[in-house]
Amino acid sequence: MTVSTAYPDRTLPEPRAMLRLIKPITWFPPVWAFLCGAVSSGIPMLENWALVLLGMVLAGPIVCGMSQAANDWCDRHVDAVNEPDRPIPSGRIPGRWGLWIALAMTALSLAVGWLLGPWGFAATVVGVIAAWAYSAEPVRLKRSGWWGPGLVGLSYEGLPWFTGAAVLLGTAPRFEVVVMAVLYALGAHGIMTLNDFKALEGDRQHGVRSLPVVLGPEVAAKIACTVMGLAQALVIAFLLVLVQPWHALAVTVLLVAQIAAMRVLFRDPKGKAPWYNGTGVVLYVAGMMVTAFALRGLA
Repeated sequence: MTVSTAYPDRTLPEPRAMLRLIKPITWFPPVWAFLCGAVSSGIPMLENWALVLLGMVLAGPIVCGMSQAANDWCDRHVDAVNEPDRPIPSGRIPGRWGLWIALAMTALSLAVGWLLGPWGFAATVVGVIAAWAYSAEPVRLKRSGWWGPGLVGLSYEGLPWFTGAAVLLGTAPRFEVVVMAVLYALGAHGIMTLNDFKALEGDRQHGVRSLPVVLGPEVAAKIACTVMGLAQALVIAFLLVLVQPWHALAVTVLLVAQIAAMRVLFRDPKGKAPWYNGTGVVLYVAGMMVTAFALRGLA
């Protein structure tokens, strides 16, 4: 059932609402991860700028935008409680237009993914399946506070990183590239858990068992930060194994700064979660690029 009360007579979607539906602010993580993968491949990026640009557009506006549209359609009843001013529950995107937009962008994702060759297309297929598995019934993995954030972390950080490297290399990336992509994807589980804080009330009412709902904001925040910290500690250890001490030191400094920010978060997890997403998470993704350049030096 589509909740549509503010604009009951609208039959066509509002253009600005369609842009809001695909949430440009969410495009940064997969675009950044794709760039990290491209850097870590060791292949000259300027010589392959068209391929890199196409991959960035696919990872961000197209696939991530599609996942946001799919999620908002499948979450329209939850958003009616949490954020009734969103495009679908407000009626600015009326009827089944939200679903049609998500399906059209799914087709566009696969078409553009095909242009990136077999590795790019295969990664796109995985990303599309993950997006719908996260949001849509009967799978709807977002109902789990463990599987949901894990899937999103993989899709936002690990998969684009792997894709960026594979597309430029034309083959599977090196072992160390895959390991780093997986570690940062695992750490992103914590980022996604903190992102769930904004939907506490609606999630409780509609059976979404996010960690903040099941364990409470205080415990969920500690778990999220522990996951992020442990993942980066493993990255630092692996960089030392790869004899990249300066890059390991840089990631260590970024992690220490995050720990300082975590102390602020713990004072008021629900209230400070948005603040931490704008500070600690920036430090986290900065470490990703430092790591990518370390891997580039080994190529």
